[in-house]
Amino acid sequence: MIITISGKQMDVTDSMKEVIEEKCQKLDKYFHQDIPITITLSTQKERQIAEATVAFSGVIMRAEEATPDMFASIDGIIEILEKQIRRHKSKLETRNRAGETIRFENVAPQEVEEEKGPKIVRNKSFDLHPMDEEEAVLQMELLRHNFFVFLNGDTGNVNIVYTRKDGNYGLIEPEYN
Repeated sequence: MIITISGKQMDVTDSMKEVIEEKCQKLDKYFHQDIPITITLSTQKERQIAEATVAFSGVIMRAEEATPDMFASIDGIIEILEKQIRRHKSKLETRNRAGETIRFENVAPQEVEEEKGPKIVRNKSFDLHPMDEEEAVLQMELLRHNFFVFLNGDTGNVNIVYTRKDGNYGLIEPEYN
């Protein structure tokens, strides 16, 4: 793993870095090459928040855990990532798709969770109308949704606005290759 550790409005001690590196080694067994992982630590009142992002072969996995103890939060994100990796491996094996696959090392078949999760049970289609970001936020609020897909009138691209946990809004602008 190639580990990047940062703190938002807090100092990350050397002992925290050592613990994080040791915990991340648990994920090494799933990959045959170095995979970048970004860990961000922060505090909000009594909450110690750890966030992790792992990117490999076009897949991005993210975990966030908030507890009163930073080390418990770090343990939590490692567990979440491990479950996501196993679930992803299971889906790849189930689909048995041809082409590029991700090599997962040292995982016995019984270790992989059965694919039991949410399934797509409804498809929805709707017309996209050009609008600006503020109008998209207004539409989202009127619909009482926590996200809204819209055609950005300025760029001509499909964007998504969403409500963040802190009550503010986020904007997702996909990059097309």
